[in-house]
Amino acid sequence: MKLQLLSDNTAIGLSMLCIAHCLFLPIILIFIPSISAVLFLNNELFHQVLLYMIVTISSVALLIGFINHKNHWILFLGCFGLLLLILAVFLSHAIIGEYGEITLTVIGSSILTLGHIKNYKQRHLHCNNFTENAFKI
Repeated sequence: MKLQLLSDNTAIGLSMLCIAHCLFLPIILIFIPSISAVLFLNNELFHQVLLYMIVTISSVALLIGFINHKNHWILFLGCFGLLLLILAVFLSHAIIGEYGEITLTVIGSSILTLGHIKNYKQRHLHCNNFTENAFKI
């Protein structure tokens, strides 16, 4: 159960980092353009590494949650958010454009975060019900 809690919280944090990166980095670069010379955060490799971490950690959290609470909706929600993030990273700027990529990333991260929050809440409901039923005589 601690692994699911840790992975849900980490995945939520990474999704929020993804949203912040997509929304605030362009604004920072507009106001401080000299930072772009030393900033590796706008590199495609950074996007791919962040996506790899999100997919790995989210998959662990969602699968552990599904094994515990058997809620297909939460698993579907999380997988749909992951799919949108994967599409955002691997569809190039030429296909969907920069704004399309940002939009897809923000929507995917938001859906994934919602899935992890529901996974986290369902875990607590499942644990509380299990504890209450285990000690009833």
